[in-house]
Parts: sequence; C-alpha cells; structure tokens
Amino acid sequence: MTALDTAYNYHQFTAHRALARIAGDLLPRFAVSTKVGYFPDGHDLRSRRLQQAAEQSATDLGRAPDTLLLHNPECSPHDFASACIALADMREQGLCHAWGVATWDPRPLLRASRDAPRPDVVMVRAGLTVPAAVLDAAEELAEHLGTEDLWGMAPFAGNTADPIWKHVDTSLFLAPGQQATPFQAGMAAAFTLPEVSRVAVGTSFLDHLAESARASCTDVNTENLKRYRSLLRQAATASR
Repeated sequence: MTALDTAYNYHQFTAHRALARIAGDLLPRFAVSTKVGYFPDGHDLRSRRLQQAAEQSATDLGRAPDTLLLHNPECSPHDFASACIALADMREQGLCHAWGVATWDPRPLLRASRDAPRPDVVMVRAGLTVPAAVLDAAEELAEHLGTEDLWGMAPFAGNTADPIWKHVDTSLFLAPGQQATPFQAGMAAAFTLPEVSRVAVGTSFLDHLAESARASCTDVNTENLKRYRSLLRQAATASR
C-alpha cells in the first residue's frame, strides 16, 4: 500500500492534521489524495470555498496533496463544471499535483460534465455491491470527461459484516486454481467492476488492510465477471 486517501471534512475536519501528526516523516513516502466539497454548513462547490479548503489542506498536511478531488459533486451538479475549472487552476497554482472527481453516484453529473475540463482521475464506487446503473454511469462519466485513470472505493459499501458475504459463493469470481477468503475474492472483483487501477478501503482494522493487500494479488475469472455484469443489467431492467 503506497497511497493514502482522506478528505477535508473527515474526523470533524481534523483528518489532515491528525494524519500529518501520526505519520510524521513517513508521510512523504505515500501518495496522498484528499477531497474538498463539504464544509461545516454543508456541501458547497463555489470556487472561493474550494480554494480555501485546498489551501488549508496543504497547510494542515504540511505539503500539497498529490491528488485533489471534488467530493461528491453530484450533491451540487449545477456547479460541477465551474468547480472542475477551479481545481484545474489549483493544480497550476501548485496546490496539488493532480486533480479529479470522487463521486458515489455519477448519474447526475453526466449532463453537467459536457463543459468540464479533463481531470487526471475519476474515483467511483467499485465492487459487487454497486448497482448496474451506477457502474455504467461511472464508465460513461470517465468517457465524457476524457480521463483514462479510474480509481475505486468502498468495495463492501462500508460493511464487511453484511450477511451477503457469507451467503454468496464469491469463489465463482476467482480464476481457476486461486484460493481466497470471501472477503479477498470480493475485493479482487472490485478491481474489475468497473476496471480501476486502485481501490480505497477503510483503515480502521489492520486485518481488513492485510486481506485487502492479499486480494490485490489475486487473479479473477474475467468471463464470470462479464456474465455477472450482464446479469446485473438484466436484473436492473426487470426491476424497472
């Protein structure tokens, strides 16, 4: 694990200071991404406030983040394009080395993305728990924005204790000969639903991190994952 992902509003707006204090001189060894868009009075994508949050983030971290992401811009889709322009400007100012978009549900952004500049990265939900429409919208948004680097997040929707992980035979998603726990199989599948280069997971439990690391080296059954994706779309159509 070589990257850390956080946000301006995490831990009651103290996450950056806590990370800098705890990591100390180890922090430069990690690529750090953070997100801006939430404030004590709510969600706001106005350029002035995003700039203030970015400047405060760099100060609290003691360095400019490697990647600065718009946090859930679907909450304020009308300001999406102007917010993207603001983050692109911040990259030129040296407030970050790259910028992008982190969205839980990309669907409201598809129309708003037409006038937005090209981000360096788009971060979306990944894994077996993501609805078909959200998976499709994530890929469509990346295509609209012209970015080729997709990151994933929340492969277990924030709940690894959900009974579904005990009832579903996740070994079906593994390549022949691969051995893994249900957690590891679900994590490995997240790298292909949609196709992402990295997956962000929670850091509350060391065992969770250890299994996530092992899963990143696990080969998946791409044909079965394609079949799953097709069945997921069919089920979504039937439910509508």
